[in-house]
Amino acid sequence: MGVRSYAKLPIGKSCMTAPADKTGPLTGRRVLVVEDEYFLADDIAQALTECGAGIVGPIGELQEASDIVEGDATIDAAIIDINLRSEMVFPLARILRARNIPFVFTTGYDGSSIDPEFQDIDRWEKPLDAADVSRELARLIGNN
Repeated sequence: MGVRSYAKLPIGKSCMTAPADKTGPLTGRRVLVVEDEYFLADDIAQALTECGAGIVGPIGELQEASDIVEGDATIDAAIIDINLRSEMVFPLARILRARNIPFVFTTGYDGSSIDPEFQDIDRWEKPLDAADVSRELARLIGNN
């Protein structure tokens, strides 16, 4: 657990999957993407899709994301930006934790921006490397 820093790769190199008849590391999994930077959210969603994931979102507002998680959507994992439009996402993190949905934080901030109750959650520094993100999400889902 802790901080992971990744350099961003072009989307076309995001998931090293075999030919189309093979499955990716996230095939059949639904990943919630909570990010308020449009282009980054789109990059994450595209990269995860290339790795077989179904995307919930991307969502750029805290209340909307909370409503989705509290609803009946199937979510296997989540990637959440720590700060959405000047709102910290810890209420959403509490909901995810209560529902046993594995998640990671993405941020440009250092570790001091994370509430003590979430120090055990991985913090991925932006920009993100899609291949590493996919591999780590698959690991988190497998450990849950």
